[in-house]
Amino acid sequence: MEFKDYYTILGVPPEADDKEIKAAYRKLARKYHPDVNADADAESKFKEVAEAYKVLKDAEKRA
Repeated sequence: MEFKDYYTILGVPPEADDKEIKAAYRKLARKYHPDVNADADAESKFKEVAEAYKVLKDAEKRA
């Protein structure tokens, strides 16, 4: 299994709080959403951002 740095994917520091993480996720999700971005790589980036947010929004998984 490949290590993914979810903080880097979302562009937030490791000490970021829930509000910062959510704001970064929303910004990137809007940018890479397949309905908004016609780029061929947008869907995979969107899925990567969603996975990072799913992990970081849960305090137990963050620890």
